[in-house]
Amino acid sequence: MRLLAEAADWPRTDRPRRAGVSSFGVSGTNAHIILEQPAPAPPRPPALERPVPLLVSGRTEQALRAQLDRLPAEPTVDTAFTLATARTAFEHRAVLLGGVGEPVEVARGMAGAGRVAFLFSGQGAQRVGMGRELHGRYPVFAAALDAVLAELGEDVRAVMWGEGGDLTETRWAQPALFALEVALYRLVESWGVVPDRLVGHSVGEIAAAHVAGVLSLPDACALVSARARLMQALPAGGVMVAVSASETEVAPLLGPEVALAAVNGPESVVLSGAAGPVLAAAGTLADDGRRTRRLEVSHAFHSPLMDPVLDELGRSIDGITFGAASTPIVSTVSGTLAGPELSSVDYWVDQVRATVRFGDALGVLAEDGVRTVLELGPEGPLCAAAHEVLPAGSVAVPALRADRPEEHAVLAALAALHVAGASVDWPAYFADLDATTVDLPTYAFQRQQYWPAPAPRTADAAGLGLVEAGHPLLGAAVRLAEDGEVVLTGRLAPATQPWLAEHQVGGVVLLPATGLLELVVRAGDEVGSQHIEELMLLAPLVLSEQGSTRVQVRVGAPDTAGTRAVSVHSGADDHGSWTHNAAGTLRSSPPAAPPSLGVWPPPGAEPVELGDCYARFAAAGFGYGPAFQGLRAVWRHEDDVLAEVALPPIAAEQAAGFGLHPALLDSVLHALLVTRNTEGEMRLPFAWEGVTLHAGGADALRVRLSERGPEAIAIEASDLAGRPVLSVAALRDRVVTDHPTAPASGQDVRDALFTVDWPVVQTTGVPPAAVAVLGSGLDEVAGVRASALADLAPAELVLHRLSGDGPTTDGGLAERALELMREWLGDGRFAGSCLVLVTRGAVGPVVGSGVDVGGGAVWGLVR
Repeated sequence: MRLLAEAADWPRTDRPRRAGVSSFGVSGTNAHIILEQPAPAPPRPPALERPVPLLVSGRTEQALRAQLDRLPAEPTVDTAFTLATARTAFEHRAVLLGGVGEPVEVARGMAGAGRVAFLFSGQGAQRVGMGRELHGRYPVFAAALDAVLAELGEDVRAVMWGEGGDLTETRWAQPALFALEVALYRLVESWGVVPDRLVGHSVGEIAAAHVAGVLSLPDACALVSARARLMQALPAGGVMVAVSASETEVAPLLGPEVALAAVNGPESVVLSGAAGPVLAAAGTLADDGRRTRRLEVSHAFHSPLMDPVLDELGRSIDGITFGAASTPIVSTVSGTLAGPELSSVDYWVDQVRATVRFGDALGVLAEDGVRTVLELGPEGPLCAAAHEVLPAGSVAVPALRADRPEEHAVLAALAALHVAGASVDWPAYFADLDATTVDLPTYAFQRQQYWPAPAPRTADAAGLGLVEAGHPLLGAAVRLAEDGEVVLTGRLAPATQPWLAEHQVGGVVLLPATGLLELVVRAGDEVGSQHIEELMLLAPLVLSEQGSTRVQVRVGAPDTAGTRAVSVHSGADDHGSWTHNAAGTLRSSPPAAPPSLGVWPPPGAEPVELGDCYARFAAAGFGYGPAFQGLRAVWRHEDDVLAEVALPPIAAEQAAGFGLHPALLDSVLHALLVTRNTEGEMRLPFAWEGVTLHAGGADALRVRLSERGPEAIAIEASDLAGRPVLSVAALRDRVVTDHPTAPASGQDVRDALFTVDWPVVQTTGVPPAAVAVLGSGLDEVAGVRASALADLAPAELVLHRLSGDGPTTDGGLAERALELMREWLGDGRFAGSCLVLVTRGAVGPVVGSGVDVGGGAVWGLVR
């Protein structure tokens, strides 16, 4: 035995290899372990050729993307099993469907709180072949379906799967839907998905009552069979018309022959009854601009035409018994949470005739905190209604879809539930797949530092006769005597607030324009003036990366209209000069909060690919650190730009101290960098107009940016719950050609954002009566010419070109101009004339574009 000091070959022999590992602690504690080569793993059977869900998650969206990049190129059932059962499910989630071909993403989002509800489809959703693929794939589904069909009769199976009969007939459609929905419920129940609420649409309510325990399987089958048989026996006739209108709008058109069959949503109802009156009512609504659609049905359900079967239906089900509901059911007869009335024959008789108040039931779900719904049926017609009623961000998915293989569809639905945050028993799902855990890449940590941020060191403001400002950027406030002015002071230091150093323009650390706005918002709060009428940015607030920068926000006394002037100044040290960075006006009466942004994103919004946008921003001169990389998604909608932004976790922890964290609001403006074609231009904000902060402390926003004329953008921002946060009537920006630079001590940067431009001037004066040209050049000018001033006849306007063909760098032109001026002033003939000296390139329209230095000296000499 010898101690290994370097790598050595370890040959295989006829016995297991063994190794000893020892650790010797300084304090005398020693640890030893002996490792033995494991026995060879038994050969694994070939991977099953069937779709499997690949679950991926991360703490952040960035981590989720990194995890997706680490997926094996050819994932197997074992890969899927390991991802589902041996990995933590974090908030940001995605599910891919693998196992057959290249993996395809079927669900992605962020897990949230909220209850889960199951919806059971009504008649009209049936299709031939429904349930056949699931019956052959999942034993739980097959057993449940067989048990129901044993009660209903095998003829139902034959019609369901296209082996005889007509599935559009009510006598077959209703029992078939009931059988499929019960089997679907048992299948998802076996995977651990348990609903908090149940809702059934028409015949679907019988399936809901059965799975909740109100009706036994034999009694439920007896009810649905009698219902279908008696309704089928009615004479054919009557119509049903779907209308995009509210219940209030159609109410005047209802009568003995026109019934309200269903209220599926705020703007979705169904009329039912005799053909003539119903079609006439639909025509009236169509004339008023409402969309109408005649439904393909054999009878006018939920109308007076159902009355002849009601007594017979009551006698047919008189012997059924009822139990208590194990899961709350929201009744679509009353549109409220059901109680003892479900345990009554009369309820199920009235249910055939009564209006289906599905929209009201969805409203109850929303009030009860339901945010995820699964529709059990062959299609997803109820999901569209659920999206209209449930709060924005809710998830509504169908278990099956006609355009997808049934196993793919049910797995996509299960994936959507998982992504939304619903609990799924994944080991139960993989129980019959003979899967085992395998080695996979570890978590894609984002290497974020979690050192506690040092708090700014501040003196006791009260002890100095001041008031604590209670703001991360401002330390104290003082109200001046007599006139009501207020001054707020603070120090900005990246050493104590590292996020300040993460905003750079042209390599220089600047407080963003949103930071100046935040200072003024806090000052406005101090004096009760919450609305910023205007804030002009006069000079960039350049921050020292090593030291600190003083800031003062001064709010003037109110004028007779209650308006106050406000200004922001900064200084690099305790004894240097002050820079005037911003000036504006405040008033105390902000406008009313705007309405919610509504459905998000709105229908028709087109996603904009972000890609490596922050790398592109950096190449354009905008350096954004992690705190400022908050852009999560961008859409185009009509003429507007929509965006979602969020602070990273370490910055989100600080959001509560701000009115609106400058890094979060600055991220909103990044959507403009993504969508604008700047062609190499650098644009910076220079004015805010009409700014009102409706709510403080947000760490994530949904934003609409709207063009308001040249170089102006209106901003409406809400939190993720849709509550208004910020309104900006206009943010104005412009092209910057001279980038700010880090100042040396005492350097004034007030002109850093200014440049020279040549505006177009419309001349309105009378041209001179006589023009003369002194010297050479200016061939395009018509007039008397002379090479020397002594030979030139007096004229009202005399032009002389000083510059040569190329730029000059010495004072020669200035000396020539000075000599000419002395000669001009000494010649009395030109007392009534005007001398114009013409230069070329003496003042460039763009700073740094190559100026004629000699000509520039003439500009400084002559006025």
